[in-house]
Amino acid sequence: MNWNTPLIREETTATTSYLGLARMVASAASDKLGHDVVIIDVGKIMAVTDYFVVTSGSTSRQVRAIVDAIENRLTLGADIKPVGIEGSNYNEWVLMDYGSFMVHVFTDEQRSFYDLERLWADCPRPALTP
Repeated sequence: MNWNTPLIREETTATTSYLGLARMVASAASDKLGHDVVIIDVGKIMAVTDYFVVTSGSTSRQVRAIVDAIENRLTLGADIKPVGIEGSNYNEWVLMDYGSFMVHVFTDEQRSFYDLERLWADCPRPALTP
């Protein structure tokens, strides 16, 4: 072992890589025509996760397509799988838990009803692209 080689590269931090993964999710959702994709930085308020990615589809079929695209992009592009997925039976609000970030994929109607953006309105919203 070379003792001069750092174990963790200094330019890579958990926060930046989690934001990068959240942006990967946003891109995958947009590719499947997810509407109004937003990243919300909840890390300073919540202890369980750093980011929410919120998007919506017009129909439950489109929600399913968005969820599948996100899962495929992260599996193939970053070699990570969700800790859990909830709501995939009805595809009206699907929550994908990746630990340090969570993905909420709604139908338009459910997104309007739950209005997570209003609930987390005081949190920063990182840009979708660097």
